[in-house]
Amino acid sequence: MAREQVVLAYSGGLDTSVILGWLIEEGYDVHAVYVDLGQPCEDRQAILDKGQQIGAKTCQIIDAREELCREIAFPVLQWQAKYEGSYLLGTSIARPLISKICLQVARQVGATVYAHGATGKGNDQCRFQLAAEALDPSIRLLAPWRMERFRKLFPGRTEMIAYCDQRKIPVKASVSKPYSSDENVLHISYEAGKLEDPQVHGVDTVEFGMTVRPQQAPDAVERVAIGFEAGLPVSLNGQKRTPLQMVTELNAIAGRNGIGQIDMIENRFVGMKSRGVYEAPGMTTLYFAHRVIEQLTLDRDLVHLRDRMAPEIAEMVYYGFWYCAKMDALLAFIREAQKPVNGEVRLGMYKGNLLVEGRSSPNSLYDEAIATMEGGGSYNQTDAEGFLRIMGLPGRVQGRVWPRKY
Repeated sequence: MAREQVVLAYSGGLDTSVILGWLIEEGYDVHAVYVDLGQPCEDRQAILDKGQQIGAKTCQIIDAREELCREIAFPVLQWQAKYEGSYLLGTSIARPLISKICLQVARQVGATVYAHGATGKGNDQCRFQLAAEALDPSIRLLAPWRMERFRKLFPGRTEMIAYCDQRKIPVKASVSKPYSSDENVLHISYEAGKLEDPQVHGVDTVEFGMTVRPQQAPDAVERVAIGFEAGLPVSLNGQKRTPLQMVTELNAIAGRNGIGQIDMIENRFVGMKSRGVYEAPGMTTLYFAHRVIEQLTLDRDLVHLRDRMAPEIAEMVYYGFWYCAKMDALLAFIREAQKPVNGEVRLGMYKGNLLVEGRSSPNSLYDEAIATMEGGGSYNQTDAEGFLRIMGLPGRVQGRVWPRKY
């Protein structure tokens, strides 16, 4: 009888190395797929060698960094979407893309099962599964951490490390970890371990990988100029950049100036609160610069409408609803809404702070002749009399009918 083919979203770490071995022992042919989104992988060849050593039928690395920035992160940036006002969705954005790529491999190798290493307590299981089912409703999802017999075998890290030792699977892991981290080109997230105590000083606990602490940043302002076309970042200091180049170069510049550190308690999709520390220097800078150029170029009612909708976009991304009709329509809306957002923003960076030093646009709606507080100008202040009489009409009528105490 032919063995069933399964594609595994493979990181090369402890959990997915154990899952790879366990799936093979369960009777599957496993195709391990490492989706490169900018993780700090020490040795790509070692990842491939490990997967093959464990017994994967095929093991491959697919570079999706540019696609992550261009197709997902930058449209979310255009929305100015932040989950619960703070989180820039760096991990949330990545998971649907991992599922998409794994399903592309599944189609190539004839796999009917898609497996991942997300736990049954977190958000990632939702993002992996909702994306996969939307893209291929026929695929069967296999999440070992949601299976009781798997958890009985591996109740903790001690048992997983022992499993790897017995099978001579090389993993870099220890029984005791102060926290766990997840990194891609957009950010690094830190959670669990000591960070589960909300009274622990998160920024002092983690060892940041992208940023320095603001107190350790240089004592001088560092300046950058970011150019936008249709709401998308396209140039840095006058030089054209791809989305990936833009993010990685700003990660380095903003990171050395202590930009983009967040410590928050957030509400997971599965209902619990969790504590996370994040660093996203490049994307924090781009969100800030994008807002600045919008202030110059977008109509008031349009930007207010976008801002009312942005929290819903953030929720959809955070929960895992990237591939759905509602998101398709909203992405089409933002592409149209962002057409006037062209120009350049000049920023200063200083010890964790972003400072606006100037902005310009061929589509600027700012008219100094109208806005000036000096005498003259093209705005007739007498016009405000009629405007306010009309705006105040409902209040005057209500005031006569229902007098308010004051």
